[in-house]
Amino acid sequence: MTSTRFQSLTDAQWERIEPLLPSNSGQRGHPFWDNRKVVEGIIYRYRTGIPWRDLPREHFGSWKTVWKRHRRYAGDGTWDRVLAGLLAAADAEGKIDWTVSVDATINRAHQHATNTTRPDQDTGGTSESHESI
Repeated sequence: MTSTRFQSLTDAQWERIEPLLPSNSGQRGHPFWDNRKVVEGIIYRYRTGIPWRDLPREHFGSWKTVWKRHRRYAGDGTWDRVLAGLLAAADAEGKIDWTVSVDATINRAHQHATNTTRPDQDTGGTSESHESI
């Protein structure tokens, strides 16, 4: 595939992702349209922040196809499986550093910093009247 501003994945990246995506071969119904164009359309939409309807049809096909496939993959856990597969492969190749840094900083806010009340506690202060007798 020729690199354009509409393409985000390299051929090597696509070769890693493609086997992790479901296929409807052997099933009834219309065969899946070009998976790579659909995934590229999903990436393009999130990268640019445009509405689904504004996806360039000449590069990604019907926006409805791209949206439906994204919705299906999000609903059936495909994206989670793709991420898990890519992480497992990267970990097996030693490309992930699992060093974790934990910060135990605690930030406390004064009780008057919020707009909530604490009905179960008295304010603890005494009030003094300054009226003249």
